[in-house]
Amino acid sequence: MAGLLGAGAVSVYAYNTTRSPGTAKENLHVNTAPIERGTLTGTTKASGTLAFAVARDVTSGLGGVVTSLPATGKQIHLGQRLFALDNVPVFLFRGTVPAWRAFQNGMDDGPDVKQLERSLATLGYFDGEPDEKFTLRTANAIWAWQKATGQKRTGTIELGRIVFAAGDVRVAAVKTTAGTQIGAGSPVLGITGLDKKVDVDLKLADQQLAVVGGKVTIDLPSGESTRGTITAVGVPTEKEGSNGKTVVIPVVVSLADPAAAGPLQQATVTVNFPSAVRKNVLSVPVGALQALDGDRFGVEVVGKDGMTQRVPVKTGLFAGGRVEISGDGIADGQEVVVPGV
Repeated sequence: MAGLLGAGAVSVYAYNTTRSPGTAKENLHVNTAPIERGTLTGTTKASGTLAFAVARDVTSGLGGVVTSLPATGKQIHLGQRLFALDNVPVFLFRGTVPAWRAFQNGMDDGPDVKQLERSLATLGYFDGEPDEKFTLRTANAIWAWQKATGQKRTGTIELGRIVFAAGDVRVAAVKTTAGTQIGAGSPVLGITGLDKKVDVDLKLADQQLAVVGGKVTIDLPSGESTRGTITAVGVPTEKEGSNGKTVVIPVVVSLADPAAAGPLQQATVTVNFPSAVRKNVLSVPVGALQALDGDRFGVEVVGKDGMTQRVPVKTGLFAGGRVEISGDGIADGQEVVVPGV
């Protein structure tokens, strides 16, 4: 709970079992907690699915016999092989534009050339400023890369020899087997990014909580919690549920600490969206509230002499096991009786 310290050390005081508002008590040992001033944050809970981000399939741009495949779960980085056809590797390069043509002298300018040169530069083969033009410098860089990786040195790259992805990837699924004859366009691998994210279908009534950049808390199956940030908010979408069709807001949340999810590859989690914030208010543990008469509540305030007095209070926000209170006779730091603590 943001802005609030945990309950203070448990203290022991005496009070009498005969209780009426405004009367001092003594003689029984009880547990207490302090009234605290700070920020209370209410939350709206929604179920989400934790999984690796950016899932996609890799299809072969070439035909041939599959001679090498990676293991499921393997991480593949820039310049490393994804798989091999006819014993020649297909390599991972970095870029957001899919490979759609061969790279060779005389080709038209384009952003795919620039991302090719950037990848070659990162790998140490291209020493110029990457641009969209295929030049002799580009061809020389390809030739050097081919030599270093044991390929036939041509200074050109045929369509299907490299696969572009925005970053390093993880093999989520292998969709063929070694020895299989495949054609161009055949599925080979299912890949994801290395980072994990949470997909949440937020109720339409709670759409005001879905703001890009908003902070949330994620409850993991382990019982631990971690923080997250809303990175994407979709448009209202109709989905089929156990109670029929409902309209939801698709929300994507990134983890502030990806390591917090540990080895989990996919799991159901609970996402806590801040829904109400009360700043600079007094609060006590919910257990400190005592019913007076009618709809009134009070707290048992412990005086410096160990005597207690029941004080009527007005309640506000309930959040995180605490409740906002206000009223005459209460102040920050006072101890209140919390039965059963």
